[in-house]
Amino acid sequence: MSITLTGTLTDQDQLTLRTAAWGAVSLMSAASAAGSAHRAGTEGAIALTSATGPVGHVLAKAPKGVKWGRSVAELADQVLPALTASMALLKRQAPNEAGNFRDTVTVAVEAAARLHEGEPSPTVAAMAAKIAAALDA
Repeated sequence: MSITLTGTLTDQDQLTLRTAAWGAVSLMSAASAAGSAHRAGTEGAIALTSATGPVGHVLAKAPKGVKWGRSVAELADQVLPALTASMALLKRQAPNEAGNFRDTVTVAVEAAARLHEGEPSPTVAAMAAKIAAALDA
């Protein structure tokens, strides 16, 4: 028997979670454009689809029908508020899963940032910090 959030969260709520998590990976990919944006996106996507628990069931699919921003700024304007809204939603609707969501997104962001040996670029580090701040807001 699998336990999911589908009974707790509406389709729109699940879309918000997917938009937030997959959007965070997209932001990291955009921030890595000078390096390997494709690899950053791939590593982050693997982390999201490897999530477990009820959050893992929701994040197993990328969001459909989302019109992503054409610039990093537009994308951030969509994703950062969605991250904050997702955390508030989960704290209200499924408090036990809020930490799981935060941890899953954090792992995906770290996976996307770990492309080069040594420190991530300042751009990648700044984007990771913005994502963490949105999760903690």
